[in-house]
Amino acid sequence: MSRKRIALVTCAALPELDADDQPLAKALADAGYDVSVVSWDADGVDWSGFDLAVIRSTWDYSNRPEEFLAWASSVKNVVNAAGVVKWNTDKHYLKDLAGLGVKTIDTVWLDPHKHLSSQAIHTRLPAFGDYVIKPTISAGAQDTIRYRESSAEARGKAILHVRELLRAGRHVMVQRYLSRVDSAGESCLVYIDGVFSHAVRKDAMLQRDVVPAKGLYTPEIMTAAQATEEQYRLAEQTMDSAAKLLGIERSQLLYARVDMLPGDDDVPHLLELELTEPSLFLAQSPGSLDRLVRAIQHRLAEGAAGPAA
Repeated sequence: MSRKRIALVTCAALPELDADDQPLAKALADAGYDVSVVSWDADGVDWSGFDLAVIRSTWDYSNRPEEFLAWASSVKNVVNAAGVVKWNTDKHYLKDLAGLGVKTIDTVWLDPHKHLSSQAIHTRLPAFGDYVIKPTISAGAQDTIRYRESSAEARGKAILHVRELLRAGRHVMVQRYLSRVDSAGESCLVYIDGVFSHAVRKDAMLQRDVVPAKGLYTPEIMTAAQATEEQYRLAEQTMDSAAKLLGIERSQLLYARVDMLPGDDDVPHLLELELTEPSLFLAQSPGSLDRLVRAIQHRLAEGAAGPAA
């Protein structure tokens, strides 16, 4: 019997996967699978020849989101599934989750089709406290900048930043900067097969008025962490709500990462739910790599990648 074939899907800039995912390729090969690392937009790939295509470091998708979604829809056994990816690659999904009672960060949403003037943009930016501007479709903190409200120069740069994004046809979100992250950091709770696996702490990434260096992603400083009861409750509520919105069981999600920040009162707020191509920080949690391999083996044994919708 021929060995089952698995594609670990990356992008051209990371032809050998991100360092976090490289042990996964070896572990799957050691388990007896034929493993290929393939860029999602590579020419001449017969995706039907793979028993499973696992999306990993496809971090350039935000530059060509429609092309990426078309690719995902064309691959039969892709995980997470194309319908999940379509919902999750645009951060408007946060509005859906907030509608089900998930505690998110208050957000102002700006539509490029409304052709807002500089004055109109100015009135929509927070009057007090630092804030963050980012496009609704982005990966790795691309085009995400923190501004200070007390600086007139920063205000001008923020308006220009929004105008440039809107003129490029991109939807924009503006969020108040939750300053507790500077000391407490960002918490990331990782799920495998819909079940909580491990938690990590990420150091604060955004400094005032600093434009991140161009690249696929902003480097992250991660450490293992213990999720608090409040963080776990928020993550569980987020996972349940996402499954309800998608019309699936949580177990149909091969992986998920729930990112949250502490509010001024230390109550956790959802920052993002990563279902498309999140780093899973397997190195920070002994046993997590084995859990992911078993989850992939289960899908191959069942002959199903997950929900199609």
